Amino acid sequence: MHLSVFSWALWAYLSFAHPFYISLTELRYNPTSKKMEVAQKIFWDDLEVALSKKAGSKVDFLNPKDKAKLETQVKPYLLGHTQVWVNGKLVPLTYVGYEVEEDAAWFYLESTATPIPKTVEVQNTLLIQEFDGQQNIVHVYVNSKSPKSLMLREGKERGKVSF
Repeated sequence: MHLSVFSWALWAYLSFAHPFYISLTELRYNPTSKKMEVAQKIFWDDLEVALSKKAGSKVDFLNPKDKAKLETQVKPYLLGHTQVWVNGKLVPLTYVGYEVEEDAAWFYLESTATPIPKTVEVQNTLLIQEFDGQQNIVHVYVNSKSPKSLMLREGKERGKVSF
């Protein structure tokens, strides 16, 4: 009887504890360097799923056997799932690095020098293939403390803001 009550309680809990999948991307135009600086906050366990799927074997993000190999997996994944256009022109991004923050990690990219943005268009497909309901929040800062924001997801992977 106790097992039955416990099973029901566990099922009820799991029914209400629906997971959510989200990432945050911040783009800031740096007027000194004339570059778009990109910071992406991603839950590292979600990223492990994506990298493992691509590699065909388990990827341990927090304790990699070979950190250089992990970097060679992270870099193309991020660059392949993040594109930025400034004033209608695709800007090349380069991978700068990352740092771990508890249950997530911040990843850093930057563009080549670009003119001051009048429009910024972003395509962000991070984790969309791996998780149903994945949402990618994008904040774009240009000469302001207040961002213009986009919510990107499956079916709406690309968005544009104007300044």
